Amino acid sequence: MVVEHSGADAAPDSAFLEEVMGATAVPSRLDHCIQCGTCGGSCPSGPEMDHTPRQLFALIRAGRRDAVLSSNAPWMCVSCYYCVVRCPQAIQITDVMYALKTMATRAHAAGDRTASDFSRLFIWNVEHFGRSYEVGLVGPHYLRHHLGRLPGVAPMGIGLLAKGRIPLAPARIKGLAGLHAILARAAELEAAR
Repeated sequence: MVVEHSGADAAPDSAFLEEVMGATAVPSRLDHCIQCGTCGGSCPSGPEMDHTPRQLFALIRAGRRDAVLSSNAPWMCVSCYYCVVRCPQAIQITDVMYALKTMATRAHAAGDRTASDFSRLFIWNVEHFGRSYEVGLVGPHYLRHHLGRLPGVAPMGIGLLAKGRIPLAPARIKGLAGLHAILARAAELEAAR
């Protein structure tokens, strides 16, 4: 069963499937989906998604651009590739999820901003430090999106800091300029697509 979002989508976009396939970095094989549901049954984040991957792919085929781009499913994908390994049609589901995140970001269509804000903050940390910086990631994220939960997780964070399990200050990787060159080249390649 496909879960509908409130509000009506615009007219179905018959070219949406081709657009998503074209936006995916590798040949996605999305047009080979047989709606078996193996992807959703394999997904550790499935219960948090408003649409399983199978449902999302049905919406893509139906041209339901607004419902797809406002879905939280791509943002909940943890990139474990378990769905890809188990897919009988070898659909590159994780890569499709990356493409949908990019499309939703460009269209300013992400519904709940929690996951997309977390993703942007993570990317910012990697661009500036070359790696994830837990305090700089979790702290601002909880302050913005989960303020009421902060007192419950603060003791754990303080304990991790006290035991030296996470650093208070960020550590930059060696060769950060090399990472920036790689990221700049990736942006050029993306722009050329």
